[in-house]
Amino acid sequence: MWDRRCRIGLWRIDMAQHVKQVVVLGGTGYLGRPLIERLLRDGFQVAAVARPGSEAKLPPGCGVITGNALDSRTYEDHIPPGATLVHLVGTPHPAPWKAPEFRSVDLVSLEQSVAAGKRAGAGHLVFVSVAHPAPVMRAFTKVRMECEQGIRESGLNAIILRPWYILGPGHYWPYILMPLYKIFESIPATRESALRLGLLRRPQMVNALAAAVASDARGISVVETAAIRSCEA
Repeated sequence: MWDRRCRIGLWRIDMAQHVKQVVVLGGTGYLGRPLIERLLRDGFQVAAVARPGSEAKLPPGCGVITGNALDSRTYEDHIPPGATLVHLVGTPHPAPWKAPEFRSVDLVSLEQSVAAGKRAGAGHLVFVSVAHPAPVMRAFTKVRMECEQGIRESGLNAIILRPWYILGPGHYWPYILMPLYKIFESIPATRESALRLGLLRRPQMVNALAAAVASDARGISVVETAAIRSCEA
C-alpha cells in the first residue's frame, strides 16, 4: 500500500473535500523547505515553527508560528486539534563528534514535539529517524532509536521514516560510492545491508514525507529505505 501511494499520488484524491492542517518543526532546513513547498502545492494548510528572525527562510504561503523547537510551551497552543505534526529538527551534518548535540537538540526537540502533539490532540506525527543497524554513527543511531521508543510510548499515531544518506544540494559527495553500492546489492551476503543503508535522492524523501503527511495513520508505521526509494519524483 505504501509503494502504491507513493507511485500514483494517492494523497491527492480527497484534497478538494478536506484541507489537512500541517505543522512542521524544522521547516527552514534541508528537507523542511522543499516539503513545505510540496505540501502547499498539493493544497495543504501548512504552518511552521520558526525562531524569531528565521521567518523569512520559510516558503511563501507558509504560516509562521514563532517559537522554539526545544520548548513546546512556545508553540503547542498553535497546533490545531487533529493536525499532522512533522518533526524534522536535527543536528546539521551529523558526525561522530556531535554526540552531545544529538542528545541536546535531536532528542530534546523530539520529546517536546511528542509532548506538544499529545496536548494538542494531533492527528499523527511524522518523524525522520535513521536506518539501522549500521556500522558507523552509533551515537546518532542510538539517539534516533530513543526518539522512536519515545514515540511508541506516547500513544500518538505516527509514521517513522528510516533513511540513511539523502543526496541533494550540498550533499553530493556520496555519489562516488554508487558503484560500490551496486556491487554490494548484487552479492547475496551484503545485499540486505546495502539496501537498508542505501542512498536516497532528496525528491524521493520529500515524496515519501508528503505521502506520510497525507496518510490517515493509525498506530505506528515504519518506512524503510527501500520503500522510500519507490517514491520517485
